[in-house]
Amino acid sequence: MGQKMADVRQDVERYALRSTLLVPASAEQAFAVFTGALIDWWVPEYTWSGPAALAELGMEPQAGGMLYEIGPYGFRSDWGRVVIWDPPKRLVFTWQIGPDRVPVPDPAQASEVEVLFLPDSSGGTRVEVEHRHFDRHGAAAEGYRQALTAGWHELLSRYLHTLTRHITPA
Repeated sequence: MGQKMADVRQDVERYALRSTLLVPASAEQAFAVFTGALIDWWVPEYTWSGPAALAELGMEPQAGGMLYEIGPYGFRSDWGRVVIWDPPKRLVFTWQIGPDRVPVPDPAQASEVEVLFLPDSSGGTRVEVEHRHFDRHGAAAEGYRQALTAGWHELLSRYLHTLTRHITPA
């Protein structure tokens, strides 16, 4: 909607996807918006609640914390668990949403997302998102990875747009 698409570089393997984006922010700012402002940049159509009913989208800020959404009538759906919480450098969480958009309660059957926030010589931060272990999603794994290649491009474009709105000039 008039929003310029971000320069997201993507490399794919059969069961993994790596997306890289340079952002004009410190690692601290980039980590804070990625983890603390999900409701501002996540595509609401990518939630179970959908745009009309989504009330909250969040990430509990610690290892063992949940990625969750709150939808109609306060109904909460957990769709991932934080495995590593290491601000402002690294975040790892499970992706417990199946290719058919059904929750995957067993983390051993879920894919995993690792996000690195690496200071760049430009003064910004290189954000690397690796979504891996698609093979854990079974027969639909490769198609799911292909679908999420486009999905992560859209998410990271929205993330950059949101991040630039949150940055306070030095």
